[in-house]
Amino acid sequence: MGNQSELNFTVVIPSRFGSSRLPGKPLELINGKPMVEYVYQQALQSKACRVVVATDDQRIADAVSAFGGEYCMTAVNHESGTDRIQEVAKKLGLSDDHIVVNVQGDEPLIPAAVINQVALNLANNSAASAATLSEAIGSLNEFINPNAVKLVTDKDGYALYFSRASIPWPRDDFSDQQECLPQGNVFNRHIGIYAYKVSLLNEFVTWPMSPLEQLECLEQLRILWNGHRLHVEQAVELVPGGVDTPEDLARIRAVFEDE
Repeated sequence: MGNQSELNFTVVIPSRFGSSRLPGKPLELINGKPMVEYVYQQALQSKACRVVVATDDQRIADAVSAFGGEYCMTAVNHESGTDRIQEVAKKLGLSDDHIVVNVQGDEPLIPAAVINQVALNLANNSAASAATLSEAIGSLNEFINPNAVKLVTDKDGYALYFSRASIPWPRDDFSDQQECLPQGNVFNRHIGIYAYKVSLLNEFVTWPMSPLEQLECLEQLRILWNGHRLHVEQAVELVPGGVDTPEDLARIRAVFEDE
């Protein structure tokens, strides 16, 4: 295993004002601070050499400046957060072998340990162009929920597929009438944090959207479609859910108010 103290990586936090379910999400206040500030502070606790918010909105840029953070203005027409991160990597002049970690801008409780872990995961797996994390699925409801992205890996931890469908499907000992999953460690949910090599980011933005990506609405499938490898590890700490809805925001606010 590599040494975390030797890690050299940059965290980029894509942060858009527009959100269909929660417009202005990065600037929603939690205990008097905008959500993006909490995400930024969590990233600062990691071993990243630099933390940058990637945004296309001046209001978010102003908020980041107000709490002393670093931001990078990006184009407004990016189709995905990965495209936005590539633009930042280019503007920062990062080398092809530099590691960039994508920390979602709606994860105010993201543990610093998992940020370090995903960067180290990529550094330790030279055959991979990207890395991500997962956690065990704990219930039947989660297994059949299309909002919980499932994944399957090979014996060495390289991703074979990601899906909103229930995979892998235990044909011989599972039915919809069961109340729990069969025993086994093959049922895993994807956690949406990524580490990329800059060289992959530069290729990614040249690839058209793949048919599988279009079907599943999962951009990581573009990486697999184009023959690159993505390594997966089980997260070393529980990763609390992010903020997608007003209900999620209320839950997160309650967590901070209880502290």
